[in-house]
Amino acid sequence: MTLDALPGFALPLVAAITAGGLIGFEREWRGRAAGLRTHILVALASALLMEAAVVQGLWRFMPLPGAEIVSDPTRMAHGVLTGIGFLCAGVIFRSGFSIHGLTTAASLWITAAIGLAFGAGLYGLGGVATALTVLVLVGLRLVSARLPQTSTVDAEIVWRRDAPDAESRIRAALEPLARRRGADHHGLCANGSRVVLRLRLIKVGPEETDVLARQLRDIAGVTSFELDPRDD
Repeated sequence: MTLDALPGFALPLVAAITAGGLIGFEREWRGRAAGLRTHILVALASALLMEAAVVQGLWRFMPLPGAEIVSDPTRMAHGVLTGIGFLCAGVIFRSGFSIHGLTTAASLWITAAIGLAFGAGLYGLGGVATALTVLVLVGLRLVSARLPQTSTVDAEIVWRRDAPDAESRIRAALEPLARRRGADHHGLCANGSRVVLRLRLIKVGPEETDVLARQLRDIAGVTSFELDPRDD
């Protein structure tokens, strides 16, 4: 490859940086673990590797005399998407029995795919994919903001086993709230002196969560509780 060919090679990289920046800005604005720089680097690396695979004939190696080289850029795409899975796994974490970071992991995955598209010279496909990704991340969040503010809340409540009326008062506080019955988990801790209840509340608004928290604080015998709304 000569220096004269650099402008042609730079365009896919610039497009990938722009796409990664647009997607990463939304994640950075939301305060996620993988933000602007991470998404830009993912898109840039994907485009760079794919572009190198597309022009494999320009690599500095000497084939054997009479040998015919068949280039398959899709193998590079498979390798990039496999490798990005390890990076995506790093932004997914578990809090209690809630899983967070799935949307950020998905945004990294689509950013890698967009970078591959630009690296292969598919500018139209990469541009449309970038616009759709930003629309999903930003537009759908604006839509959800206009909907009733309800969410799924993962709750964990711990109380003393010998506390009188603690369990009945806790269940009375939970009674008005809808929950997924199959997700209830019962257990003991602290050598059997504490009772643990984990459950999943559904279609719960912020006001209802605040009311439940106040009620739990006022119940004698409750040693700890955690109300964890799902927000990816």
